[in-house]
Amino acid sequence: MLDGENRPDRASEKVAAASARRAAYEGKGIQSRAAQRGSEGIALGTGRRAAAFTSEMRAEKKLHERDGKQLYKVEGYATMFERGYDMWDMFGPYTETVRSGAADTTLKSNPDVVFLLNHKGLSMARTTNGSLELRADETGLHDIAWLNPERQDVKDLMEAIHDGVVTEQSFAFMITEGYWNQDFTEFEIAEFDINRGDVSAVNYGANPHTEIAARQQEFMTEIDMLPASVARALFERLTHRTDILAREIDTMRRIEEERALRREPARIGRSLKHVANELGEDLDHLSF
Repeated sequence: MLDGENRPDRASEKVAAASARRAAYEGKGIQSRAAQRGSEGIALGTGRRAAAFTSEMRAEKKLHERDGKQLYKVEGYATMFERGYDMWDMFGPYTETVRSGAADTTLKSNPDVVFLLNHKGLSMARTTNGSLELRADETGLHDIAWLNPERQDVKDLMEAIHDGVVTEQSFAFMITEGYWNQDFTEFEIAEFDINRGDVSAVNYGANPHTEIAARQQEFMTEIDMLPASVARALFERLTHRTDILAREIDTMRRIEEERALRREPARIGRSLKHVANELGEDLDHLSF
């Protein structure tokens, strides 16, 4: 693992990632501003993602009477429009933004959406019974969840929010339209579909998560700490997976070879991070 002084800065990393990403896309005949995320096979995964944001979430411990029931009220923004955040694919980091208006189509379809904690567990609220309200405004996707105070998971969540240990929100969605900028350093989500997705209170909101959320966050932290011998073995193991595109492997090998020629640090762990992030893979079952 590289120490803080030897780790390349994020700007240089983004430039290198954009160069590799552009070469890969142009190799498939895909031009920037015309690549639709979620429909292309290279570095786009399944199209389903969960993105977390640092945003204000409010919860009132007092009960509100609604439809003859006493309920807790939790509200906030599941996503912010026109606000860039860091994202990663197999090539490296880039900036992603959700366009204002990206939620309009899906909200008009009366989507079935649930309110969860960390994108898992039993539904605490749902749009289909009116206990979860969604609307888009100039700031982002606003949500209000009405929660049953008799449930233990709701009580735990309310205490966590009140104590300030759960402060962020996130949403799980499908990207239906999006575009790269000219140099492939920024991606804009022009439209998303939240039907059968979720809005969640989450532990961490600084970085977007993939579908497996917190488990992958832990994996990303651990992988940079792998010993070089284990990292090399893991890299070789991944290159033999049949579900990884040959072009992706060739691109990764070429980047590492070019770095070696320039006598740059190999950064095997970083390459693995990109691969794992793209695969959404739980690698606990691997042995070396």
